[in-house]
This record gives sequence, structure tokens and C-alpha cells, in this order.
Amino acid sequence: MKLSESELEAQYPEMPSIPSDIEISQNASMKQIPEIASLVDIDLDGLEQYGKYKAKIENSVWEQVKDNPDGKLILVTAITPTPAGEGKTCTSIGLAQAFGKLGIKHALALREPSMGPTFGIKGGAAGGGYSQVLPMEDINMHFTGDLHAIAAAHNLLSAVLDNSMHFDNPLDIDPEKVTWRRTIDLCDRQLRNGEIGLGSKFDGFPHKTGFDIVAASEIMTIVALALDMDDLRERLGRIVVAYNKAGKPVFARELDCIGSMCVILKDVLKPNLVQTCEHTPVFVHCGPFGNIAHGSNSVRATRLSLKLAPYVVTEAGFAADLGAEKFVNIKCRQAGLNPNACVLVATVRALKYHGGVEKEDLNTENLEALKTGCENLRTHAENVQKYGLPVVVAINRFPSDTPAELDTVRQYCEEIGVECSLSEVVAKGSEGGLDLAKKIKRVVDEKPGAPNYYYANTDSIKDKIQTVAREIYRADGVDYTEEADASILRLQENGLADWPICMAKTQASLSDDPKKRNAPTGWRLQVRDVKVSNGAGFIVALTGKMMLMPGMPKQSAVQRIDIDSEGRITGLS
Repeated sequence: MKLSESELEAQYPEMPSIPSDIEISQNASMKQIPEIASLVDIDLDGLEQYGKYKAKIENSVWEQVKDNPDGKLILVTAITPTPAGEGKTCTSIGLAQAFGKLGIKHALALREPSMGPTFGIKGGAAGGGYSQVLPMEDINMHFTGDLHAIAAAHNLLSAVLDNSMHFDNPLDIDPEKVTWRRTIDLCDRQLRNGEIGLGSKFDGFPHKTGFDIVAASEIMTIVALALDMDDLRERLGRIVVAYNKAGKPVFARELDCIGSMCVILKDVLKPNLVQTCEHTPVFVHCGPFGNIAHGSNSVRATRLSLKLAPYVVTEAGFAADLGAEKFVNIKCRQAGLNPNACVLVATVRALKYHGGVEKEDLNTENLEALKTGCENLRTHAENVQKYGLPVVVAINRFPSDTPAELDTVRQYCEEIGVECSLSEVVAKGSEGGLDLAKKIKRVVDEKPGAPNYYYANTDSIKDKIQTVAREIYRADGVDYTEEADASILRLQENGLADWPICMAKTQASLSDDPKKRNAPTGWRLQVRDVKVSNGAGFIVALTGKMMLMPGMPKQSAVQRIDIDSEGRITGLS
């Protein structure tokens, strides 16, 4: 139903102006972490405190609550990201806070930010406005040291592998077929490819390698998916680090270093507890990227939060074709999780961008471009429903959005039969998410969770890739390089093919070309290589020009982040 101009103004009153994210964060009143823990019935004995405002959850807490019934799990995903922003994390935080405003016991489970994008494109990833996770500066930087420990465990395995080859190579490893690289939690394109061991024999032996960002490390995905220490140990042991001269896989367990790696990772396994601006308990744990890994927080944090609260909000990285797809086919499949519903975040600005408007013109009303760009929204909404989840669209409002634009999106959702809600959580906190919380609560209370795994692990690798490409990306088909074909054959011959697929694909498009906006058709997915993350339990298909080590932009956040003599940080957002 189309509204009149006066009805539009009444329906969409002007947004209030707010301070910067870091000003809101630094002026927020935090409660000490034992008080936050008590909101989900965790007592002092269940905490390993890292100062006043953050803690790790002791393993004993799981033992106390593991027989509790599971709460309702709400997944937050988004349309295809654009330079205009979507606000998926802000929406997740604001939705959880809105449950609190309604007097409903709840929890939030999010990923840890990587310092790479913090110093690169993003400048921070802990929400925004009055929907932030605190202490924001700590979370965006070193937090409780989890990512550093993951990098150390990863690089220990690299060092032990090279050392074994240096001393007589007892596993007969082919130096040309070492697949285990190194990792660092920064964006550094210079480290993508290189040769190490140069110099004298004393300095090692020359061979090619490179660095991936920690969020793309298989150790990160393993920690995120491990159920406990025994599971962690087994997963670490089955990592494929290389192939021997007979073409057979070499596993990490053959290097006799798994115990040492477990020691490094013993504290990393424990979920971290912090709070939002409005004191919602937040389990922030693990940070695999959604475009090159599976893109969701740890199984341990999600499972624990479901035992502690009747309603749990979680998030999957990037859009519904990436994080949400992998959330269902990898995380839910492995952990036996049953999400009840999905929030699909969209913005007027992003939809106009998908409709052909350039970034510098997004503040100008353009209803035709907006309607065109809504095709991207429709595709993602259909995808979520293919995953077996009911969906509610959250229109994340920006100050430049006009009432006519906001109502155009509302009408479009009505036309395609999808419920929607205007979200103003950045400007108003929980107050701006009450309608969304009420709508999503009604949905999850009415419908039981039943994820749809739309391919079987036992399908061939190419059939699994084809299913994702056609059903989710809307590609006409898939093309493989000779290298990809050889890699697939090698996995099949070595019994490493029966895992779900983790597509490494650009987040900037439904296709494998970041320049293709909206919902492109008439294209074919290009798979350039395939590799197994055997410990994580999935097969990675590298598509297009996707890299496992991002580069910094020409103008990065590193140029604005600073700290004064009193320890006050500026430039984070």
C-alpha cells in the first residue's frame, strides 16, 4: 500500500544526530564483568577475568548447563556488501538489546575482529552508534590474545614441518607439494607469495611459501568448530600439510607437535564474555572470514549461549550467499545446530548502489535505481528460504534515506511476500530495534528450526560446487582450471572428498567478479583451485581472483588511528 506524503513523514520521522562511534564507546557506562555474567547465570567461579570488563568462560560452565534445553537461535545476515555499508553487526547488537528492552532474557554470539581490516578498510568491527560491543578498543585490537595464539600455533606447525624436511626429511615430503603456509593478523599483500630458506644450508632449504591472514588460517576454523580439547586435538592431527613424493597426503599428526599446539591453544578454546552499550551479555569468540572461510563465531560460544538464554542472536560474515550459506552447510551440519529464523539486513544506500548509483551520489534520492537494486535483496531472501529459514528484512536506516526511499523498500518486501522492519538501532539503540525484535520473536516462536542441507557430503566435489553456483549464485555453470581439476582428482584419490564446500569468493558480488553488481545473470563461476581444510572439515574452492591474504587500500584506517599521552585512542570506528 502506497502512503501519502504526510503519511510518509509521520511514518519515517527525521533521525536524531549522534556522536561518533568512539565517543559513544568511550563515554559508555560499563558494568563489571561478573555482573554481566550473572545475567546468564554464570557465577564468579565460571569466569577467568581479564580485567574489569572482559573474561573467558571456564570449561566447568558447559558441564553445568549442557543438559539445559536449547534456546531459539536467530541468524543475522545481509545483502551483498557495498562501499555504502550494510550494518549487519550493528543490527545484531541492536536486535539483542531490543530483546533486553522487552524484558526477555537473551544473549549475543559474535566473531572477534581481525586487526588486518581494523588497520585496513574497516577501522573497527564492534558495531556502531548505540549498538556497540564494549570495550570497543580492546575487542578491535588484542582482546584476550586469541588471534595471536592461533597465529603462534599455526606458525609452530610451519616451523616443525620445515625442520623435519631440513633434518633428513623422514616423511619423504615433496618440497614442491608443501601446502601448509604461514599466517599473520595483518593485511600485507607483499607476503602472499615468496621463497624462504635462502642463504646457506645452515639457514634451511629454499622452497616457495606465503602468508595467509589469521582469519583464513585453518587453525582459526578448527578452533571455531571444535567441540572440546579432544575434538581440537583430533582436528589438528588430521590437517594435511603436504604431499609426499608418492603423492600421498602428509598429516600434521605425523610431525609429533599436536600436543604443543594444544598447549598454545588451551585458553583460546574458552569463549570470551563482554557486553553491549546496554549491557547485553556477548560471547565474542573466533573470527573466520565469511568470504574465504566459514564466517561465523565458535561452535562452543553458540552452543553455550543457547544453553544459557532462551533467545540468542548470532551473525554470519558478509552476505547470505557466503556466511549464511556456510553457517548452514558447515557449522550447523557439523554442530547439529537448528537456527529458527534469519534477519536479512539491507540499506537504501546499498540497494541504490546495486541499482547503478555511484558512491558519491548515494545521498541523492533515486527511486528507480533503488527498485532496480532490490533484485539483490530478493535473491538473498530467496536464498535464506532455501536454507530452510523464515526471513525478516531489517532496513538499516541511514540519515540520508528519504521517507519515499524507505517506503519503496517496504513496498518491495510486501510484494515478494517477505516481512520487513525499519531498524534504527545505530541512532537509538534498543529503542530503534523494538519492532524488529517483536517480529522476529513471533516468527521463531511459531516455527521450529529445520536447516536444509541442499547437497550431501557424499556428492562429488564438482556436484557440490555446481549446486552452490547454480542455486545460490545463479550462475549458468562452473569452469575449472587444469590446476583445479588436478587438485580435485588428488583429493578424490586420497579419500579427502567427502566434506562440505567452503567457497572462497568475492563478497562484493553474487558472482565471482566484484564489479558485477545487483543480481547478475548469464555468467559462469571460475574455480581456479581446490584445497582441503581437512582439520576444519571442509573443502575450499578458490574462485575468481579471491586471495587468502588481503591487501591494504591506498588510504587505510592505519593513517587515522592514534593514541594520546593519557592513553585515549582515536580513529577507531
